[in-house]
Amino acid sequence: MSNKPVIPRALATHDVEQAIDYYLVEGGAQVALGFVDALEKAYTHIGRFPATGSSRYANDCNLPGLCCWTLSRYPYLIFYVERIDHIDVWRVLHGQRDIPLMLQEQGLR
Repeated sequence: MSNKPVIPRALATHDVEQAIDYYLVEGGAQVALGFVDALEKAYTHIGRFPATGSSRYANDCNLPGLCCWTLSRYPYLIFYVERIDHIDVWRVLHGQRDIPLMLQEQGLR
């Protein structure tokens, strides 16, 4: 078992920053810190076990290799692709968004 580094793209980092800002305003610091903790645990998991992510959106969006992992206790999904030497995190999106549209609009490949 390998432990690959998880490297978020700029869009994924922006998604996370927006989520944290939202949770700080709407839920307070504890909720925002809980989100960060859940995200860190998810990144650790996909770094160790990248194949455990769902390929549902890979099929829906015709993006081969795309995997999805759901955060614990938060309605966010991590979209990533396993590379030879790292995990390439494309987006971190709220599950209620139009995911296929968001992924296809960004032209992610």
